[in-house]
Amino acid sequence: MRRFRFGITARIVAVLVVLGIAVFPLYWMFVTALSSNGDLFADRPRLTPDLGQFGVFVDALAEGKAAGWLLNSLVIALGTMVLSVGLGIPLGYALSRFSFWGKAVLTVVLLFTQMLPEALMVVPLFALFRRFDLLDSLTGLVLVNSAFVLPIVALILKGAIDGIPRELEEAARADGARPFTTLTRINVPLIAPSIAATAVIAFFHAWNEYVFAVTFIFNPDLQPASVGIANFIGELGTPIQTVMAVAFLFTLPAVAFYLLVQKYVVSGMTAGAVKG
Repeated sequence: MRRFRFGITARIVAVLVVLGIAVFPLYWMFVTALSSNGDLFADRPRLTPDLGQFGVFVDALAEGKAAGWLLNSLVIALGTMVLSVGLGIPLGYALSRFSFWGKAVLTVVLLFTQMLPEALMVVPLFALFRRFDLLDSLTGLVLVNSAFVLPIVALILKGAIDGIPRELEEAARADGARPFTTLTRINVPLIAPSIAATAVIAFFHAWNEYVFAVTFIFNPDLQPASVGIANFIGELGTPIQTVMAVAFLFTLPAVAFYLLVQKYVVSGMTAGAVKG
């Protein structure tokens, strides 16, 4: 009995330690944002927030462009998520269920694209976007982010569809269902956890992306928060409290989105890993 209680206590302590490690960076950003200059450079760091300094959040949203940056980041992330998942579902289905010339080569190419650093593609993409008038546009960022995240989305969904018995689709076809109907009515509901997992991957990729955003966007009003936060860093000084306040606000939507779909992530990432 004592051993059982000790095991439960040890698990609770382990969970609390891991939770503390995960939450501490977010908490420390909040504390730093609500600290005075004296507290920041004191010998002993302040461990609790000074709620009297809460105006830094109000100033960041009211006087600065933080609200617009966050909205731009949300538009880019949601657009990338919808486009990449919307294209990744039929692409993954095609790679899983259809046989065509060059299928193996296409799969290798999709894998190879994940080895290319974004910085390597900046110059050719800049020239391409300038030709098609996609510079200084949120649409351009959605397209380029989707292009980079689509291969991994398609491959994850292909693995998930591989785990679905073909007999289900054969029965649907026997009833007169077309491939698109089979995909939407049978496969999509069964791979919903994997779709949620790929949606998280696409969302976070676009939410945190910096290289393309800082290169393709010139208008400060169109910049996402990942670029806007970096603009606070100056040669003569950096408003640390403001940077941490905006960074804290930048983190919250991503954390909230993950918490909404986290129960699907683990099952979705492992779907299709084992057949049978």
